Amino acid sequence: MSREQLIGKAVATALEVVGNIGPDRMGAPTPCAGFDVRGLVNHLLFWGPSLNAAARDEPVPPPAAAESDVDLTAGDWAADLGAQLRDRAVAWGEPSAWTGTTTVAGPQRMPAEVIGAMVLGETVVHTWDLARATGQAPSWDEELLAFIHADLVVSAPVGRDMGLYGPEVPVPSDAPLIDRVLGLTGRTP
Repeated sequence: MSREQLIGKAVATALEVVGNIGPDRMGAPTPCAGFDVRGLVNHLLFWGPSLNAAARDEPVPPPAAAESDVDLTAGDWAADLGAQLRDRAVAWGEPSAWTGTTTVAGPQRMPAEVIGAMVLGETVVHTWDLARATGQAPSWDEELLAFIHADLVVSAPVGRDMGLYGPEVPVPSDAPLIDRVLGLTGRTP
């Protein structure tokens, strides 16, 4: 399966998890340090347009509000997040999204394949965060997890240096791939 097809697998699982989050779970803590479900949904809604625009190498206007100011009471947050996720599958599903350079937010350009791998990883890991916080146990495509794991083996140390991940959590080498992915991002599976 190509990396362009993998994003559809990640998004399908994310849509399932998001669709099963009840309003009573918004205050539940997540494994993502500093975020409850509401805060993590805010984070995803805030950064989603930038991640999707990166696939098209399009500029994203500066947000009108800070990440913490996203109002989940206005409108249907699940529909908005679902629309962003579906757009992500379309945008990163194009082979051209993975070529050349692009940017997420700011002037620094990076190889599109690096950002695409990051988007795949973020989609899966934050879906797991939401699933764990809301008592869900999604299944994951093994090719998707293998791709993300291989990327994180190389990129996670840089992510830790940037403060994006916590210290690596030791996970046995024969543990399920999702557990090994999570350990690399500083999460306890």
